[in-house]
Amino acid sequence: MTLPKVVAIIPARGGSKGIPRKNLAKVGGRELVVRAIEACRDAALVHTVVVSTDDQEIAQVARSAGAEVVMRPDSLATDTASSEDALIHVLDTLQHRGEVPEITAFVQCTSPFIRAEDLDSAITRLREQSASTVLSVTPSHRFIWRLENGALVGANHSGLKRQRRQDLEPQYLETGAFYVMQTQGLIDSQSRFFGKTIGQEVPDWTALEIDSPADLELARAVASQRDSESPIRVRALITDFDGVHTDDTAYLSEDGRETVRVNRSDGMGVALLRETGIPILILSKEKNEVVSRRAEKLRVDVLQSVDKKLPALIEWLEKVGVPARDAAYVGNDINDIECMRHVGWPIAVADAHPEVKRAAGLVLRSTGGNGAVREVTDRVLRA
Repeated sequence: MTLPKVVAIIPARGGSKGIPRKNLAKVGGRELVVRAIEACRDAALVHTVVVSTDDQEIAQVARSAGAEVVMRPDSLATDTASSEDALIHVLDTLQHRGEVPEITAFVQCTSPFIRAEDLDSAITRLREQSASTVLSVTPSHRFIWRLENGALVGANHSGLKRQRRQDLEPQYLETGAFYVMQTQGLIDSQSRFFGKTIGQEVPDWTALEIDSPADLELARAVASQRDSESPIRVRALITDFDGVHTDDTAYLSEDGRETVRVNRSDGMGVALLRETGIPILILSKEKNEVVSRRAEKLRVDVLQSVDKKLPALIEWLEKVGVPARDAAYVGNDINDIECMRHVGWPIAVADAHPEVKRAAGLVLRSTGGNGAVREVTDRVLRA
């Protein structure tokens, strides 16, 4: 059986009143538009991912993340232009190329926790249940009240007889994350809702929408925990040494010689990653022969006795030809924060300083010297 062609369209305007440049704001180290693209690209049933934008920077970021870009006219970049207008514009562009899909998935950047499996499930249900639209929803058993003549009355329950929450008829919250539609029906109706509409239930934590700065901060906190298994798509890896490759403990002998404990699995992870051609740098403030020996054994670049890490990081990235947004930095202490803020993937080990965790887009499950580097390399390899 031939499966229908599916296109995922991600509208991403450059303007935003609540959060300036919102679609380029980072959650978990990646721009919101990139998170949406990655969810669509990871969906097995999505054939093409298109970003509709009026903004050249968003277009560049989207292309780098593997999406096609359709630039929209100024008339579709206003606050009054609807999402459907952007969708139809993309479909018109595809139609001129003879590439109109049977199914269109409308995916929103403002929902940073879309799962590829939920998109695939929605596409499957659209076909199997002969639906017109499938939208992402979360079930709700909350008590809803409405205002009537200046007083609250139960909307989905009776205030006279209190029911158990589990006995309430389930209602569904529209998350706004995605809508999967029959393309022809969308074109004919000029609306995402037409014909038979059904819901795709998604986990409640994926329902978070970013409309305000407070939402953005909450999303970043959620991402530091929920992104623990997602692939890390980078082209360069930079790490501190003490507290990342080690547990930040030093052993001092009677003759003043310093030794540290490192993790063999970290070494294997670095070796596997190095074989892919991804450049790796150990960047350390301290000057210690043990760091040189470890870098030599791992066969990676090393910069030591660096008081100002950021200029050294920038120079190294220019040398290896990798943009900062495509690099990850793994740190543990406050002198790493400046570098972490400069790269696309700021990562903290599990036992990092609290300020470092707050600056991180991702907090690892592993502590320094106990598999933290391996956790990162495995996830880079997975990407």
